[in-house]
Amino acid sequence: MEFYPDIERSDLKDIKKFQEHKLQELLAYLQTYSPFYQKLFKENSINISGIQTLEDLQKIPTTTKNDLQEHNHDFFCISPDRIVDYSTTSGTLGDPVTFGLSDSDLERLAYNEAISFACAGIQKGDVVQMITTIDKRFMAGLAYFLGLRKMGASVVRMGPGIPELQWDSIFRYKPKYLITVPSFLLKMIDYAEKHGLDYKNSSVYGAVCIGESIKNQDFTDNILSQKIKEKWNIKLFSTYASTEMSTAFTECEFQMGGHHHPELIITEILDDNENPVQEGENGELTITTLGVEAVPLLRFKTGDIVKAHYEPCGCGRNTMRLGPVVGRKQQMIKYKGTTLYPPAMTDILNDFNTILCYQIVIQSNEIGLDEIVIKLSTEQDHETFVNDVRDHFRAKLRVSPKIEIVDFDILSKTVFNPNSRKPITFIDLR
Repeated sequence: MEFYPDIERSDLKDIKKFQEHKLQELLAYLQTYSPFYQKLFKENSINISGIQTLEDLQKIPTTTKNDLQEHNHDFFCISPDRIVDYSTTSGTLGDPVTFGLSDSDLERLAYNEAISFACAGIQKGDVVQMITTIDKRFMAGLAYFLGLRKMGASVVRMGPGIPELQWDSIFRYKPKYLITVPSFLLKMIDYAEKHGLDYKNSSVYGAVCIGESIKNQDFTDNILSQKIKEKWNIKLFSTYASTEMSTAFTECEFQMGGHHHPELIITEILDDNENPVQEGENGELTITTLGVEAVPLLRFKTGDIVKAHYEPCGCGRNTMRLGPVVGRKQQMIKYKGTTLYPPAMTDILNDFNTILCYQIVIQSNEIGLDEIVIKLSTEQDHETFVNDVRDHFRAKLRVSPKIEIVDFDILSKTVFNPNSRKPITFIDLR
């Protein structure tokens, strides 16, 4: 049972002790090899021997994405000749942030995805169709492939888009699982229905869903998930990860949040003052990577607002679980006295079957207040439809954003940009 680590079923005290030992190893590594953290320790008079417990982490300043962008090279702990793969993630200041991975990091990445997929029920011998890119310096696609290979699954590397080709592979190779952006499943269903494909009796049992939320905060299916399941009765599993973490939080069969892998990452949930939130409260996920060789991170603020769940899971794991991401901290919107995050608006728009595509644009008005513009493409009568959407927003979120109808051919080129790894449904112009 290599992919069901004993530490995840251990007593909470043993898990904490294990992580504290790993933390001390990391601190010694950073003190020796990381120019960025050497400087941070020195400037803040931090003696790493005084950091013995997880609680002691609060003595160390947090790291932000701006730090990564401004001092990217200083985060590297190994020489360029030991970098096996370069990946990038978007930065807050324009240019992408570069991450290098050593051979050891690629092994860690494979292990992470293998135990995450095992969490979702994927087993050796299963056929898995990847409906996601593996190129363009995209770490996740490479991670999925390495993890599936490590656990002995068979991989169909399809890449994103082209429903016709996806169905051809499904009927040809009979995958049990798909890895995909969940909204693309609706496009596949639509294609299958229009072309008379017997998709409901295909080999597909479940899909690991990336890039978009499929759950409400209470773990019930959100609108997107409901729309998929109404048409196609397959299992949908959430997974949450980022390039910076090189670690995934994936749901088990009980689907009550993504499981934490304590051998790979230390997590903190912090409030606006960087203090740990009370149990049951939302806060910013802040992570410390374990076992990363090239670009390890210490107390890195992800920008994602989440809630942690600590009650035991029916699968037997005792690890913390992360609920669906509430929103990105920098994408929080204050609109007429109401605090909003894009996922709440996305859920409302997904409730309308007649929306062909949409994009949420946030901008500042002339007096510096947040303004929301919803751009929509639809074949319905425009005036009636706009009123219906506006009323739905008022009922669900108590706000009424500005709504613009845009021709599908124009809007779709912005939303489905070929240079983007997923649909661009949110733009922040503030």
